[in-house]
Amino acid sequence: MDEDVRAALREHIDGPELVSGAGHDAGVLAAAGVRCGMLFVRSGAGGVSHSPDESSSPEDIALAVDVLAASLSRLAE
Repeated sequence: MDEDVRAALREHIDGPELVSGAGHDAGVLAAAGVRCGMLFVRSGAGGVSHSPDESSSPEDIALAVDVLAASLSRLAE
């Protein structure tokens, strides 16, 4: 993942930087030279993801949207 994108996200997140071993579209984009990063939203289902049981609270989703907007604004400078 692009270091500038990761740095922009870190500026607005109070939490650990996670490493994902799973395949994601972002990895395909990065391999093609597209600057990208990933923002994970907490799952209220005990960390379950990619499943019908996955859920995130409206508050966590709103926080992620705020982090994304602030990060994109910083990257646009």
